[in-house]
Amino acid sequence: MVTLSDVTDTFLADSPVFDSWGFGQFIAHFIINLLVVGIIIQFLYYPKSKRRDYYFTFTLIGVSIFLMIFLLGSVKIKIGFALGLFAIFGIIRYRTESVPIREMTYLFAIIAISVINALALEISYIELAVTDLIFIITIWVLESNRWLKHISCKLILYDKIHLITPDKEHELIEDLKKRTGLEILKVEIGHVDFIRDAAFIKVFYKPLTDEINTIESITKFPQ
Repeated sequence: MVTLSDVTDTFLADSPVFDSWGFGQFIAHFIINLLVVGIIIQFLYYPKSKRRDYYFTFTLIGVSIFLMIFLLGSVKIKIGFALGLFAIFGIIRYRTESVPIREMTYLFAIIAISVINALALEISYIELAVTDLIFIITIWVLESNRWLKHISCKLILYDKIHLITPDKEHELIEDLKKRTGLEILKVEIGHVDFIRDAAFIKVFYKPLTDEINTIESITKFPQ
C-alpha cells in the first residue's frame, strides 16, 4: 500500500526543494544575459532609433527566451519545439505590423544571445563572456559611423518635373537642397505623373543626426 510518506519522498527525489548549484548557475547566467542584452539595447540600438516600444519588446523577449530555454533544458523537450513556440508567436504577432529590417536583425541577435546564454552550461564563464563580447563588438562596429558612413533616404513628391531630365540633374539637386535644407548626395527618379505635373523622387542625403529614419518607403499619397 502506498502511503503519503512514500509519495512525498518520491516527489522530493524527483524535484528537490532547493538545488544550490543549479540555482547559482541560473542566477549567474540570467545576470550575464540581462547585462549583455541591456548593453546592446541601451547603448547600441536605442541612441539611434529612440523607439521605446522596441526597447520594451527586445528586453522582454530576451528575458522570456532565456527563461524558456534554461528551464526547458532540464525537461525532456527538444529545443526545436521550444523555439517553435516562439516562431508561432512571432508569425501571429509580427505579421500584423511591418517591422523594419534593422529591428528584425536586432530581434534575431537578442534571441540568439539569450539561447546561447541559457544553454552554455558546460563551458567556462570566460568562454561565455568572450562569446557575448563578440556579439557586442560586432554590433558596435556595424553601428559606428567611424567604420560605415550612414546615408539616409526619403521619398519626395516633386512638382517641378521639368527638372527631372538627366541634363538638369544638377539644377534638380540644388533646388532640392534649397527647399529641404538637406545635403543631398544623389537622386533617383521614380513614378512620373504628367497629368498632375508631379513625380516621386528618392533622395539620398547625409543625416543631420544619428537617428534612424523610420519612414522607409511610401509608394503613393492617399487619394
